[in-house]
Amino acid sequence: QQQQQKAQPPQTLFGQAPVGYVAGAGRGASTYVGGDDDGGPTGSGSVMEGSLFSGKDQQFDDDDDEADRIYDAIDERMSSKRRKHNNSQNGGSGAEGGGSAIGDQFRELKQKLADVTEEEWAAIPDVGDYSLRYKQKRREDVFTPLTDSLLESRSKANADATAGGANKLAGTTQIYEGTTTSTTSGFRTNLSGLAEARSTVMTMSLDKMSDSVAGQTVVDPKGYLTSLSNTKIASAAEVGDVHKARLLLKSVRDTNPKHGPGWIAAARVEEAAGKTAQARKLIMEGCEICPDSEDVWLEAARLHPPEQGKTILAAAARRMPTSVKIYLKAADLESNEGAKKAVLRKALEANPNSVTLWKAAIDLEDQDDARILLSVAVEKVPHAVEMWLALARLETYENARKVLNQARKHLPTERAVWIAAAKLEESQDHGDMVDKIIEKAVRSLDKHEAVVTRAQWLKEAEAAEAAGAPLTSAAIVKCTVGRGVDNEDRQRTWADDANAALSRNAVATARAILAHSLAAFPTKRSLWLQAVDLERKHGTASSLDEVLEAASERLPRTEIFWLVRAKEKWLAGEVDTSRKILTEAFKANPDSEPVWLAAVKLEWETGEIERARVLLARARERASTARIYMKSALLERECKQFDAALDLLEEGIRNYPTFAKMHMMGGQICSEDLTKNRENLDHARKFYQRGLKSCPNNVVLWCLAARLEERVAEYSAGSANAGVTKARSLFELARLKNAKKSGTLGRSHSFGTKSW
Repeated sequence: QQQQQKAQPPQTLFGQAPVGYVAGAGRGASTYVGGDDDGGPTGSGSVMEGSLFSGKDQQFDDDDDEADRIYDAIDERMSSKRRKHNNSQNGGSGAEGGGSAIGDQFRELKQKLADVTEEEWAAIPDVGDYSLRYKQKRREDVFTPLTDSLLESRSKANADATAGGANKLAGTTQIYEGTTTSTTSGFRTNLSGLAEARSTVMTMSLDKMSDSVAGQTVVDPKGYLTSLSNTKIASAAEVGDVHKARLLLKSVRDTNPKHGPGWIAAARVEEAAGKTAQARKLIMEGCEICPDSEDVWLEAARLHPPEQGKTILAAAARRMPTSVKIYLKAADLESNEGAKKAVLRKALEANPNSVTLWKAAIDLEDQDDARILLSVAVEKVPHAVEMWLALARLETYENARKVLNQARKHLPTERAVWIAAAKLEESQDHGDMVDKIIEKAVRSLDKHEAVVTRAQWLKEAEAAEAAGAPLTSAAIVKCTVGRGVDNEDRQRTWADDANAALSRNAVATARAILAHSLAAFPTKRSLWLQAVDLERKHGTASSLDEVLEAASERLPRTEIFWLVRAKEKWLAGEVDTSRKILTEAFKANPDSEPVWLAAVKLEWETGEIERARVLLARARERASTARIYMKSALLERECKQFDAALDLLEEGIRNYPTFAKMHMMGGQICSEDLTKNRENLDHARKFYQRGLKSCPNNVVLWCLAARLEERVAEYSAGSANAGVTKARSLFELARLKNAKKSGTLGRSHSFGTKSW
């Protein structure tokens, strides 16, 4: 019956159940209780009685066996870890831990290392390290350290050899009559051979640097030392850098072989390393791989000799007939001027619109041929303003006007053409046409919406001045200096522009800016002074006189312009003109003290004393001032008219008692110019006393009065000691009244009383 049941499996929805399947086990239907014998799960029903894994009658498949082996291996691994952990916590590897130390396990093997020979040790293969940190960068050399026994045996061998024993030095080679013997380690060293090679190289070098004359060898020590100093010795760092650069550039070439700069850089690295042949080989390979890169072709021509460079550039020109740089380089390599012209003309045939080629070709021609080439060039490249201007400079006046008119039609927004036309008219002394041309140029450029700033126009004005066209510069300034400037800022802006132009040595431009400013602001004294200063430093006598005359007319009440103009004429020897200028100044400024005194000085310096007296008398009547009285008294004193001088001083002191210089002059006349007697001493004392009362704060007056008292013995008016005592009292009184000026008084006191 059981066999029939096995033969006929029950019909289920999900097919035959797998071996060992327990219904409901996944949902917790079976109850697991710990058994005493194997701890297996037991069921509560009659079907699940007993252990599932017990019994000899039950059969296990291969999967169950494999699972048992895996679980057993895991249990063994966990048990091993627990044992190691317990041993580490118990402090070691003794009998309690149940194991032995690693060093104890290899003790016998270490003892056997004493019997290993050097050949056996050298034959041990290197152990590779395949850890993760060495996958990116591996060590180049791995050395196995020698054992202590080998090191000790080698040291004994060296000691025996040093003592004269039969053993030879470890790691060296014995040489007998040019032959070599190698050591057990396999190294071979021939020291005598190295010395002979070095001697041979030195001999060859000296032979190259020497000159044999009558059996004597003469060496130029200076040239030999110079060649040694020019020899480049590459350091280890430089060699390493070159090697890295080679690898990097090789990667660049392999990644992008069509990249021309990579080939150029690689060739230059080889050139820097001194390997010119390799550099040439690389760059020629680059020419083959990058035939459309003109930089690669040019570099190849540079690295090769001129003759080979010509061939290379010829091939490059066939490959790239529109490359201007290749033709220019080819022309530079030609030593014959005719060959250069031929190369450039061929280049122009292939590139008729190249301005650079036209310029290079024109530079090689004389004036007549250059004119012909320029006439063709302006047809081929009508947008090149340099060609039009160069052709205009080579043509006659009439033809130049025609050329510039054609250029203006082709280039309506180019200001350089208009400026060239203005310069042309100025060269022909057509000054009236210059302003018209510049005005028309400004209107035309505005019409064609050509943006030209005010700063650019001023720069063009300075350039025109530098080219020797001051009228053109002035016309440009006149028409453009006010563009974009607010009315309230015009004076300050134009003054700054003039100073800036002067700082760049553009005198004509600065003069034009100031002229325009003065036309807009004719009554600004500062602008006139700036213009006068400019003409005095950079102009001529006539230009200065013109500016001063214009300033005097615009500002007649400003005496400085009259006086400067009169002085300039007087210094130039034109005394009558100077008198006329001062006469006009009198009319404009009848009560001006500087004008009167300038007229007096003019007559005084020219020896016209009577004229000076008359002028001073009129000045005292019409423009009476303290300085006029002082100048009047000074004139009489210079003429030895002391009484008249004293009378003038008395009159002046009555009118101007606080003018200290008249008191000083009166005291000096009485004490120094007149006879030294008691009467004149008293008269001088009166002048000083009145002055000290009117001007108590004048230090010079106190000093003069004290010095006068020091010299009373010279006037037979008392002893020297009495005078010194009185002078001391005057100084003390002066110190009291002028406490803030006591330092000056102290210096005067010590200077005037050395005898104290």
